[in-house]
Amino acid sequence: MATLVQAVRLALHYGEEHLGVTDVFGEDVGPPLGGVFTATQGLKTAWNSPLDERGIIGAAMGIAYAGGRPVAEIQFCDYGFNTIDLLKVAGNQRWAGAGNYELPMVVMTPSGSGIRGSLYHSHSFESWASRLAGWKIVMPSNPLDAYGLMLSAIVDPNPVLVLLPKALLRVRGEKKLPGEPDDENDLKARIDAPVGDRGHWQPRWPDVQPYYVPLGSASLVREGDDATVVSYGRTLPLCAQAADKLADETGKQCDILDLRSIFPYDWKAISESVRKTGRVLIVNEDTEVTNFGEHLLRRIIDEHFYDLLVRPRLLAGKHVPGIGLNQVYEQNTVPQLTGIRETLRSVLMEEA
Repeated sequence: MATLVQAVRLALHYGEEHLGVTDVFGEDVGPPLGGVFTATQGLKTAWNSPLDERGIIGAAMGIAYAGGRPVAEIQFCDYGFNTIDLLKVAGNQRWAGAGNYELPMVVMTPSGSGIRGSLYHSHSFESWASRLAGWKIVMPSNPLDAYGLMLSAIVDPNPVLVLLPKALLRVRGEKKLPGEPDDENDLKARIDAPVGDRGHWQPRWPDVQPYYVPLGSASLVREGDDATVVSYGRTLPLCAQAADKLADETGKQCDILDLRSIFPYDWKAISESVRKTGRVLIVNEDTEVTNFGEHLLRRIIDEHFYDLLVRPRLLAGKHVPGIGLNQVYEQNTVPQLTGIRETLRSVLMEEA
């Protein structure tokens, strides 16, 4: 099975060949590195930009306005903070032009903790991004969704931000991508550049096929009647593990919703699940103050107050200036499996 980063690379290759992608660019995106996480190795349209995040966003806007279809990378989402004003401008362009001017640009960037990246390589970005009206924002939790969300982002006429959970980039999926070779070692030999001299290396792309995950569509990864858990990205598989463990211990089953799209988000899926279960836990690793999960919590209370059996919870990252390099600091700053399991247990077991 492909890893999440291989799935992104295959989606970008498919985009080059079939969806009109004209440029894939950013810091170290082109040869010889092919991206700091190798997401762009071997792509024929990949090129290296200067070390200038504002220049990257501005160039992507210009290419899109000129008729191109660019995919730009911010090497780490932490450096997206340098570009907030330009992201805001990109988001308002179709609205300002009364819908007459499309801006089909994709910005992808690694987000979140899990690699001990310390203060400047561990931020989460989705809460900030959710305030950028005009942008669509997605975050996959597995390779197949990463592939499908990237293809949907490429063909969308609006700017789309693809947040890639750093901790999951090397994790293999449980489902094959359409057209992926059966042997994961064969896939690696075909599309992963060798360590060392890459001067004459060329990928041997498999014949991958189209697969689209609609933007704004959640995925129900576990089904149950006793509680609703809403998550995405790195914390999603932890929520599934916690729910499985508690099902064995208590017999209680949870709906686990992988939101996949931060905006637009699948309110219908959330609403139907909350109405069914009456118990809610939202989990992500962004900081707990002005967290995107707080918006979901507020809307759940506004629209489902009388459906709730117990108080809804949000489990998020600590509101601290950064995540330390020490593994103990990192693990105690953002939600981990043990904390998710215990919080979910309290949601399930609290008396109505």
